[in-house]
Amino acid sequence: MATRIRLRREGRKKLPMYRIVVADREAPRDGRFIEVIGTYNPKAADASQVVVDADKARAWIAKGATATETVQSLLKRAGVFQPVAAS
Repeated sequence: MATRIRLRREGRKKLPMYRIVVADREAPRDGRFIEVIGTYNPKAADASQVVVDADKARAWIAKGATATETVQSLLKRAGVFQPVAAS
């Protein structure tokens, strides 16, 4: 099963909250998912807030899950995702 780490939108109109989830690549954006590994609040008072369970994220990446571009940047900001240097 091809899995992807992506955002799932929650919250209400004009006040988005996102969950960082692991889902099947074919599943709809806000549909079925396998596991929640974190949250993202872009409208936080001080700055955008990212909370990620680093162990779960690393485990899913090790299993072959690919992250979307947005989630990659959030994981980098949280210190979980280290880009592989091309040699």
